Amino acid sequence: MMNWRCFFIFFIGIISYSQTANYTIISSEINTEYPHFGLMRVGKKILFTSYLLDKKGRLKRFQGNPVLTVFEGDISSSGNIESVKLIEIDSKQNIPQITSATKSADGKLLYITTLYTFKDKPKGDFKDTNFHIKVGEYKESVGWTNFKVLPFCKPKYSYAHPALSKDEKTLYFTANQRGGKETTKGGSDIFKVDVLGGNTFSEPKNLGSKVNSYSKEMFPVITDDNTLYFASNRPNGFGGFDIYKSVMNENGIFEKAEKLPKPLNSNKDDFSLIRNSDNVSGYFSSKRDKGKGDDDVYYFIENKIR
Repeated sequence: MMNWRCFFIFFIGIISYSQTANYTIISSEINTEYPHFGLMRVGKKILFTSYLLDKKGRLKRFQGNPVLTVFEGDISSSGNIESVKLIEIDSKQNIPQITSATKSADGKLLYITTLYTFKDKPKGDFKDTNFHIKVGEYKESVGWTNFKVLPFCKPKYSYAHPALSKDEKTLYFTANQRGGKETTKGGSDIFKVDVLGGNTFSEPKNLGSKVNSYSKEMFPVITDDNTLYFASNRPNGFGGFDIYKSVMNENGIFEKAEKLPKPLNSNKDDFSLIRNSDNVSGYFSSKRDKGKGDDDVYYFIENKIR
């Protein structure tokens, strides 16, 4: 169920864990029967996507589908996610679903993955199931508003999973755009653009064969040390989507992607890995066996071998 990964966080509590020589993996009480996805760290906060619930705990729906939107929580020193709150979107923006998001470090810009609606659908060759990326600004008493489609998003293709570099000069994302030297090789590839300011960007550049494959690449995350983490269902994995990493070299080029070991990966879908600022802990989502729901969120700690 890769298109509808989500979770709703009230708090994290350790309910079970597994430990290997390299990693301790902790499952948390936030896991429910609903799937979890869209993790993104911004400073000491986490953004994530979840189904929107009404006051009675029931799923809110739009055109028959559960509504996905964005929440934000604080990362505690113990790995808990606390003080979770809904990210308020201006209702006048008519945004029906948000499947992933990231935010600028100063809290002034919010990038989201969403769908077109009958009010803003483009003309010409266009699928209403295509995703695109928008950016909005925050206004007091209004919330996030004035969303604009990023200019490089072509309506006949899908664009999703925005992720900003630490200096916020580069935006990474997935897309299935076709044509020319930068065409998508597989079902979806990871691309990047230079952020030029004023809602202007360079043309998308495909990250190339050392990162992308003839399968699907999804959920890119770029860490403070310029390591790219992403999910792929390419051959020779453990099963389903696996988490890979690619390190940027001194020339700004990403090296050949490496599959992460078990237990970060499993024989089910694993994806959406983020690292905390300590660079030894973080979170990921997984559909692995013995989970509580469709996809669960896990906290991991890398065990330093002495």
